[in-house]
Amino acid sequence: MLPFFDELWYNVQTMKKDSLPNRRARAYGMQTSKLSKTELFEKVSIPRALAAMGIPTIISQLINLVYNIVDALFIGRTGNTYMVAATTVTLTLTMLNVAFSNLFGVGGGSLIARLMGQRRDEDGRKVSAYSIRGALCLGLGYAAVTGIFVEPILRFLGASDATVGFAKQYTLFVIVIGTTPTILALTLAHLLRNTGYSSQASLGLSLGGILNMALDPLLMFVILPKGQEVTGAALATMISNVFSCGYLLFAFRKAARRAPLSLRLGEARGLAKEHKKSLFAVGVPSAVLTGLFDVASVCVNKLAAAHDDLVLAAFGIVMKVERIPNAVNIGICQGMMPIVAYNYASGNRTRMQAAVRTARNYGLIVSGVCIVLLELLARPVTNLFLSTSTEDPAKALATIGFAVAFLRVRCLAAPVQLLNYHTSFSLQAIGNGRYTMLHACVRELGIYIPLMYVLDKLFGQMGLAAALPVGEGLAAVFALWLLHRALRKKSER
Repeated sequence: MLPFFDELWYNVQTMKKDSLPNRRARAYGMQTSKLSKTELFEKVSIPRALAAMGIPTIISQLINLVYNIVDALFIGRTGNTYMVAATTVTLTLTMLNVAFSNLFGVGGGSLIARLMGQRRDEDGRKVSAYSIRGALCLGLGYAAVTGIFVEPILRFLGASDATVGFAKQYTLFVIVIGTTPTILALTLAHLLRNTGYSSQASLGLSLGGILNMALDPLLMFVILPKGQEVTGAALATMISNVFSCGYLLFAFRKAARRAPLSLRLGEARGLAKEHKKSLFAVGVPSAVLTGLFDVASVCVNKLAAAHDDLVLAAFGIVMKVERIPNAVNIGICQGMMPIVAYNYASGNRTRMQAAVRTARNYGLIVSGVCIVLLELLARPVTNLFLSTSTEDPAKALATIGFAVAFLRVRCLAAPVQLLNYHTSFSLQAIGNGRYTMLHACVRELGIYIPLMYVLDKLFGQMGLAAALPVGEGLAAVFALWLLHRALRKKSER
């Protein structure tokens, strides 16, 4: 397992000394001119290949996580619990951007990686054009629906009279105006990553995150008047997402000279019916999985809001902190996915299964370390998200108390969440949409959501917090059985 972390350290130490291709080539013991995407997928050792694909993705995930957390941190500096609760409500709407991008980004990207393994690059270009066109249509449709029904949607998500005004401010800029470039940027990143351009995809998303962190304090506390902090955070997010989209379009166009990618939307018309079917077979379950995660978040918000707005704000803080291990683990799984897809399509099952095992082991190590850190640092971490020296310190202290208790319970879910993510990405990589959908439905609809209502009824707000580790643990058992069954069937065939 050490080569993965050696590679991370090597990249950090030499970041300013040499170009990325040369650094990576030397890490593999190859000349830059001879290192191709085919060699990366077929010949480089699994730990090194996972490092090359996974490290940029992990960095991107962490930077984007940081900028989402920074929004909450700056809003929390106001000491206004209702502003914090409002951003918790809108989190579901922003996560739907991820779900919609997964439909064409994960579905199309996984298919392109398999087509590359079969040396069918022309079909891959048609898939990429079709995916981009689909992402644009989805973004415009989602923005229109949200703009028309904004207040009923926010009320359904748990907004109260005290929080709905702030939630509207955030939704207007981030969703109604900014959702189309956001969905397009995420889709482009998926397509780039699955064709071997993980660094370019991650750089585009990371630059947007860095810009967001710079704009947050400027817009929230300097340019806009007091009371408009949520609007400032929303504007910063929207501008950064537009910037990411612009950079990724540039990187995509450049990569298309060598990879099976295309920005010519006219090529989408020539996509074969079988490829559309394969795209949606993976893309729809991936989108549904993220969508069901959002449904679960809505349920958490509504149950928490039924207790108190302070409990809702506390869950909002916890759900941001617990994304730290998730971000690293998702980065590892996204790095694994094109390697698995390529080698599955090319028939190299030994290398495919080695990538699956290695990625799972890395994720479990990360999860274990994060549990220890979050248990030890629960209070100082949650203190960062809400000031106790402004407006109403009693409410702020109560909110932090709730958040500490919830975090120490929910962080225990990290290892079993990794197993669920890992299974989902592995199934998507081999094109098994049926099992991906089954896993998503059982995980969220069959186990987690019913559990949160039962445990909340029996044990109150702490039962609601405990539903995550219990539900994810039960789902992980089912996931491991499902993945074993899927790989065994593929081997037999």
